Amino acid sequence: MTSVVAVSVAPDLKYCKAYISVLGSEEEAKGTLEGLKNAVGYIRRALAGSLNLRNTPEITFVLDQSIEYGVHMTRLIDEVTGTERAPEGEAGPGWEGPENGQEQDAEG
Repeated sequence: MTSVVAVSVAPDLKYCKAYISVLGSEEEAKGTLEGLKNAVGYIRRALAGSLNLRNTPEITFVLDQSIEYGVHMTRLIDEVTGTERAPEGEAGPGWEGPENGQEQDAEG
């Protein structure tokens, strides 16, 4: 999965850095970055059609690993504290809700 994390544009609007995050292996990240670099002409042309600027910025793609680093640090913290987080959308072992036999009151 590829995400654009941030974009910075020079004050004269001639240069642009797009920070890209790739969730996957290091090879996938390098392949994605290489593909984006090869498609920079197409992307600039599409951008020129969308923007009303005299010059279309030159785009430089930069690999940003901050999301991957955050996930790694969260795992390390969980290992140290001995806690496991339930994946999004799943309830933890101590959670009791309507599907566990309890009914919720409309009044609270």
